Amino acid sequence: MLIRFTTIAVCVAALAFNVFAQSSAVPKKTNERPAAAPASEPFDKADVKTMAAQCVKFDTESGAIEMEIFPESAPESVRNFLNLVSTGLLDTTAFTRVVPNFVIQGGDLYSREGKVTYEIGMRARKPVPDEPNKILHERGILSMARADEPNTATTNFFILVIAAPSLDGKFAAFGRVTKGMETVDAINKAAVTAEKPDKPVRIKKAIVAPCAAV
Repeated sequence: MLIRFTTIAVCVAALAFNVFAQSSAVPKKTNERPAAAPASEPFDKADVKTMAAQCVKFDTESGAIEMEIFPESAPESVRNFLNLVSTGLLDTTAFTRVVPNFVIQGGDLYSREGKVTYEIGMRARKPVPDEPNKILHERGILSMARADEPNTATTNFFILVIAAPSLDGKFAAFGRVTKGMETVDAINKAAVTAEKPDKPVRIKKAIVAPCAAV
């Protein structure tokens, strides 16, 4: 009889422990977002020659801007830029920072019209490694914007309206305006308050296509 009661007691104790363990476990969220691999983009595996054959055009509210790119000097900056253009992420974004007689800055995905999804927000945070190079920061040069800390570039870029030798060897210059500097100048001359345009100019459509034969 003692053995029987002992066995029952052990079973009851084990059952109680299992119930306690299950109740104390952290419940799994029913709407938990599954971990997903980063989506691939059109130019992820493109080589330098393939990227160098591409040119980019911005159809902005102030006119067109056409650019050539230099992947041989800044391959990851160019890859990032081409991916943003080809996937339509720069469409409806605005030039959100303008420094008169210096630069116009665009590429802020949070300035897009409409809803900024979780996926777009995550893409906006994707870092691009610093690629300082020998391209001089002259008028018309396209370069990556970043914070003071290294390797903090993401999607933002700037176009210079004057030469800025203080940026040489520090920022990743990766392209140059070939047509439409009058549009860049018009955006740069618009009214601003503390480097914020009073009426930001939007990129209606960004297009990547093979460069026209010279």
